[in-house]
Order: sequence, then C-alpha cells, then structure tokens
Amino acid sequence: MRQTYKLNEMKTIVSILLLASLAVQATAQEPVIDRAHMKYLYRYVYTFDTLKNELRDDLLILQIGKEVSKCYSYYTFQYDSLRRTPDGAKIWSELFRRATEKDGIYGDFPHVRMSTHVYKNYPTGQMTITDRISSQGYRYTDSLHAQTWTIDDSTREVLGYTCQQATADFRGRRWTAWFATDIPISDGPWKLGGLPGLILEAYDEGKQHVFTAVGLERVKDELIIFNRPFRGNHRFEQTNRLEFLRMERRFLMDSNSFIQMETGIDLLGDEPNQVMRYDLLERDY
Repeated sequence: MRQTYKLNEMKTIVSILLLASLAVQATAQEPVIDRAHMKYLYRYVYTFDTLKNELRDDLLILQIGKEVSKCYSYYTFQYDSLRRTPDGAKIWSELFRRATEKDGIYGDFPHVRMSTHVYKNYPTGQMTITDRISSQGYRYTDSLHAQTWTIDDSTREVLGYTCQQATADFRGRRWTAWFATDIPISDGPWKLGGLPGLILEAYDEGKQHVFTAVGLERVKDELIIFNRPFRGNHRFEQTNRLEFLRMERRFLMDSNSFIQMETGIDLLGDEPNQVMRYDLLERDY
C-alpha cells in the first residue's frame, strides 16, 4: 500500500493554519510563476559536522507545476513565514525564548535549515537558485538536468513504488538515485533530475547527504511563488554558482567575521576561529 503524507499531519509547534495565514500576508506581493498540481515531501538527512559526524535533518517540499518546479525547506519556510510579519516575529521570539530555556537553540522551534530554493525550468531550460549567506540573499542561474546518469537493472521499492537505480558523478560527489517510471516526471529533490521518472531517493557515496521521499499530496492550483528575501537589504545580489560556493565556504570558515561585520557582535572574543566542519553539497569550487 502506497503511503500518503500530508503537511497537516506533521507535528509542528505552530499550527499550519497560522503559518498559512502568515505566509499569505508575507507573500502577497511576490510573483506567482506557476501553479502546482502535485507536491512531494522528502526527508533530507545530512552530516552537519564532519568532525563529530553530527547528523541533522530537514523536510523538503517539491512542488510540481505545469512548467516550473520549486524545491525548498519546509522548516525554513516556517521560519521565514513567522519572521516576515510583526505578529509572526513576536511568536518566533517567544518560541526562541522557550527553546533556549529547554533544549538549546537547535531545539524544537522554527529555525533556518536548508536555505536554498531551486526553481527548475525557470527561466525555460535553466534553473534559478536563490540562497543566502548570513542575512544577504543571492541569486544565480544553473544548468537544468546537469547530471549524466548511468541506469542499471537494480530495483527497489520506495514509497510503494518500484524504483530503478541510476548513478552519476556530479560536482565532486558520486550520486545514487532511485527513480519511479510510474511517476513520469523528470525531476527530483534539490538540483537532481533528468531521469525518465521522479527521483524518490538519492544519496551520495558515504551517505553524507540523503534525500528520501516520505509522502505525496495532490493539490489543485497551489501557487508556486518566487520568494524574495526579507532580511538584509531585501533584494538578491546576482552572482554565479562557483562564486557563491566560494563565498559560502569563506563564511563557514570564518562566520564570526561576517556576523561581526553585520552586527558589531564578536561571538568568539579571543577564541580562534573554528575550522569548517560542514562539507558543501557541491565540491567543485
């Protein structure tokens, strides 16, 4: 029996109805680039600290429209929806206060996880990627279906669908993907796609990054919105993929200097900067 998993079945601190209301307020002036008819949910487990082998997880939403798809983090959406409005910001501040008293800052409260938004076939034949480093938003275009896959005869079941295996070397990692030809959508989580069926599971060699479909939901004309940044100067700075990755690496190597430059707050004091513990998804920078 195939599983279904809807957003209103998730255990969240803030109700979906409240988030939806805040999101409508926050995105009212943002451009609609397509309308979705399907929504796929992926659990994304990644190695956050390669030195301690610390794992973290995220929930990604893949909206499938007639022309465009959008992949983004539900938890980052949750955070952004709260922080975009005065009422939501008050709620977030209270949740933050409770979390720091109880579990520490990465407890069960809305906070940013994957900040990347992937818009496939926007513009036509390309991808648009938006992301952020600290409070500054960035935007760049990327190649659509940049992976060159080798398909073999291995099969396994994911989410009730029989999936076929494919492998590809992509920007410094060797990826294994399991795709379902019963879902004739050449798409998948993050930047992955280009196979004759939807990718329901994908992981790199060593499984530092693992995407697994956990559910699907049929929707009717759900808006696919091109989200604008609400922090910093409220606009995206245009860049290119390699330059963004290099900036992201510099930030991870010395995030204290970035934060100090923006806020004047020195988080480390006389302590030395920490080495980068997070291995970027793309390693070809």
